[in-house]
Amino acid sequence: MALNRRTVLTASLAALSGAALAAGTHAETAPAATAPAGPEFTILLYPGFETIDALGPAEMLGYIEGAKLRFVSLEGGVVKSAQGVPVMTEALQSADKIDRLVVPGAAPNFLKLPEAFFATLKTSAEKAEFVLTVCTGSLLLARTGLLDGKRATSNKKALLMVMKAAPKVQWRTKARWVVDGRFYTSSGITAGMDMALGFIADQYGIEKAKSIAAFTEYRWENLPEDDVFGF
Repeated sequence: MALNRRTVLTASLAALSGAALAAGTHAETAPAATAPAGPEFTILLYPGFETIDALGPAEMLGYIEGAKLRFVSLEGGVVKSAQGVPVMTEALQSADKIDRLVVPGAAPNFLKLPEAFFATLKTSAEKAEFVLTVCTGSLLLARTGLLDGKRATSNKKALLMVMKAAPKVQWRTKARWVVDGRFYTSSGITAGMDMALGFIADQYGIEKAKSIAAFTEYRWENLPEDDVFGF
């Protein structure tokens, strides 16, 4: 197993837990170390994406046993977030197998993407078993027509814009995240991590999601409709 921050932390916490149990005390148990043959998450990036929209959910999803995170873009190469964080990506090919697709959002000035981007997004989303969007990533998906007639949400500060741009979507104004079939959409920025944990709870059990939230010291808002930012 390759050593990285996650495996080192997991191994260290497991060792501490074992020592604590031997001493008759309690310690938080880390999520299980990664194992082969898990799900692959394809995270679609573009210039100006919101950093935490992509990397927040990636952190949570990466704790699923055997999970593989694949960062892609239309042309491949280094893609920088709105905050200037560079991420090396693979070029997304129309023939690529897509298991689970993740689409981060961005500020409106970064959403004016070429038609080729939307064509590739639509092809990829049609093939994916699940599609997860964060913030205005739902607007990008909505522009492909795949959310027409479906329930979805987006960043509260952008909802008026997205409702006007995609009127056929059943936009929810009070939700941390919304699930409609294979589509998971979340509201603003940090809600993407809540959604990712919600997805994990749905697919792998609530205890798995809770253990990841505890291990990452994240206060999970685990009720999708309990949204203090809604209106």
